[in-house]
Amino acid sequence: MVTAAPTPLEERLRELAGSVPDPELPVVTLAELGVVRGLRLLGPGRVEVELTPTYTGCPAVEAMASDIERVLRADGIPEVTVRTVLSPPWTTDAISAEGRRKLAESGIAPPRPTGGAATDGPVPVDLALRCPHCGSTTTSLLSRFSSTACKALRRCDSCREPFDHFKEL
Repeated sequence: MVTAAPTPLEERLRELAGSVPDPELPVVTLAELGVVRGLRLLGPGRVEVELTPTYTGCPAVEAMASDIERVLRADGIPEVTVRTVLSPPWTTDAISAEGRRKLAESGIAPPRPTGGAATDGPVPVDLALRCPHCGSTTTSLLSRFSSTACKALRRCDSCREPFDHFKEL
């Protein structure tokens, strides 16, 4: 089935929906996180947004949907439906290069590319997990879970600073 190219209005509204900060990781937007999967105009003043959570039980999905509805309604769209889409599943490869940069800059080690379809170009073979504070690759796992289920708590063996690591999926 061939789908039509998005209209300029759909593109603008998708950018607007994607500009919403992630409620659990406000340093990245939903677009940078790769969870806004699609947006369609259903008619005058009616929009449907497809949202794929980072994992099925993500408690932030309701907040994401509410924030998307709020920004699109503020832009003059009275009827906004946010639909959760679980297939294809979200993977950490959906995080943009800018999102990865922002995570590292804020002290969260970004996930390593897993080689999924969302990567652009060759996948670097660097299995080392780098400390976002000093860049050392000697780190230790402190806990499989951190402030959210999608992150692990690690400590750098060089600078001794703890940091979150966004787990690969």
